[in-house]
Amino acid sequence: MLNWRRDPDYEQGVMQYEQRKMQYEQRKMQHELRMKQLKSEIEQIKKETEQLRRENARERALSALIKQHCFPDESNSTPIPPIEPGSSSF
Repeated sequence: MLNWRRDPDYEQGVMQYEQRKMQYEQRKMQHELRMKQLKSEIEQIKKETEQLRRENARERALSALIKQHCFPDESNSTPIPPIEPGSSSF
């Protein structure tokens, strides 16, 4: 007949293993949550970047229109005739 006794070192090793396993699972869950947060932040940044691109394009178009209407090319503009003294518009 065998004389069987529990090995306290073995049981302690099993407990340590279980603790490490739980810590691993917690870290894994934290990393997964952080990954979801980062993906969400990336999507938000993409949306904001696209909005800024549209706004910049609109600003460039408006700026070009302002330059076209307020500062026409000298080659395209007709010179203003000088006003002579004694004329009705003087």
